[in-house]
Amino acid sequence: MAYYKYSQFINQTNGNANAFDTLHEPGQTTPYSGIYRCEGCGVNAVSTQGHSMPPQNHHQHSIGQGAIRWRLIVSTH
Repeated sequence: MAYYKYSQFINQTNGNANAFDTLHEPGQTTPYSGIYRCEGCGVNAVSTQGHSMPPQNHHQHSIGQGAIRWRLIVSTH
Protein backbone atom coordinates (compact mmCIF):
# COMPACT_ATOMS: atom_id res chain seq x y z
CA MET A 1 0.00 0.00 0.00
CA ALA A 2 1.24 3.47 -0.86
CA TYR A 3 0.76 6.29 1.65
CA TYR A 4 0.84 10.04 1.32
CA LYS A 5 0.57 13.00 3.68
CA TYR A 6 -0.12 16.01 1.48
CA SER A 7 -3.09 15.50 -0.82
CA GLN A 8 -2.37 18.74 -2.70
CA PHE A 9 0.56 16.94 -4.38
CA ILE A 10 -1.55 14.01 -5.64
CA ASN A 11 -4.03 14.26 -8.53
CA GLN A 12 -6.50 11.70 -9.75
CA THR A 13 -5.84 10.73 -13.35
CA ASN A 14 -7.73 12.58 -16.05
CA GLY A 15 -5.57 11.24 -18.84
CA ASN A 16 -4.55 7.68 -19.61
CA ALA A 17 -6.60 5.78 -17.02
CA ASN A 18 -5.86 2.53 -18.88
CA ALA A 19 -2.25 2.80 -17.70
CA PHE A 20 -3.49 1.87 -14.20
CA ASP A 21 -5.41 -1.19 -15.45
CA THR A 22 -2.58 -2.93 -17.30
CA LEU A 23 -0.56 -5.69 -15.62
CA HIS A 24 3.17 -5.97 -16.36
CA GLU A 25 5.49 -8.95 -16.18
CA PRO A 26 8.78 -8.94 -14.24
CA GLY A 27 11.66 -7.63 -16.37
CA GLN A 28 9.32 -6.00 -18.92
CA THR A 29 10.19 -2.44 -19.99
CA THR A 30 8.48 0.05 -17.69
CA PRO A 31 5.96 2.13 -19.69
CA TYR A 32 5.46 4.90 -17.07
CA SER A 33 7.61 6.05 -14.16
CA GLY A 34 5.96 5.52 -10.81
CA ILE A 35 5.05 3.18 -8.01
CA TYR A 36 3.94 -0.31 -8.97
CA ARG A 37 2.12 -2.84 -6.77
CA CYS A 38 2.49 -6.60 -7.02
CA GLU A 39 -0.95 -8.07 -7.65
CA GLY A 40 -0.23 -11.26 -5.73
CA CYS A 41 1.14 -9.96 -2.43
CA GLY A 42 0.85 -6.16 -2.38
CA VAL A 43 4.58 -5.34 -2.33
CA ASN A 44 5.33 -1.91 -3.81
CA ALA A 45 8.30 -1.02 -6.01
CA VAL A 46 9.42 2.08 -7.88
CA SER A 47 10.27 1.72 -11.56
CA THR A 48 11.41 4.32 -14.08
CA GLN A 49 10.11 4.60 -17.64
CA GLY A 50 12.35 2.79 -20.13
CA HIS A 51 14.04 0.66 -17.47
CA SER A 52 13.11 -2.92 -16.58
CA MET A 53 10.31 -3.70 -14.15
CA PRO A 54 11.57 -5.43 -10.98
CA PRO A 55 12.75 -8.95 -11.89
CA GLN A 56 11.17 -12.28 -10.96
CA ASN A 57 13.62 -12.67 -8.06
CA HIS A 58 12.73 -9.23 -6.59
CA HIS A 59 10.65 -11.08 -4.01
CA GLN A 60 9.19 -14.57 -3.64
CA HIS A 61 5.58 -15.73 -3.73
CA SER A 62 3.85 -18.76 -2.34
CA ILE A 63 1.92 -20.87 -4.84
CA GLY A 64 -1.31 -19.34 -3.53
CA GLN A 65 -0.14 -15.81 -4.38
CA GLY A 66 0.28 -16.65 -8.05
CA ALA A 67 2.70 -15.08 -10.50
CA ILE A 68 4.42 -11.76 -9.87
CA ARG A 69 2.63 -9.11 -11.94
CA TRP A 70 2.99 -5.36 -11.52
CA ARG A 71 0.22 -2.71 -11.65
CA LEU A 72 0.86 1.04 -11.79
CA ILE A 73 -0.69 2.68 -8.70
CA VAL A 74 0.99 6.13 -8.72
CA SER A 75 2.33 7.70 -11.89
CA THR A 76 5.07 10.33 -11.76
CA HIS A 77 6.58 12.67 -14.31
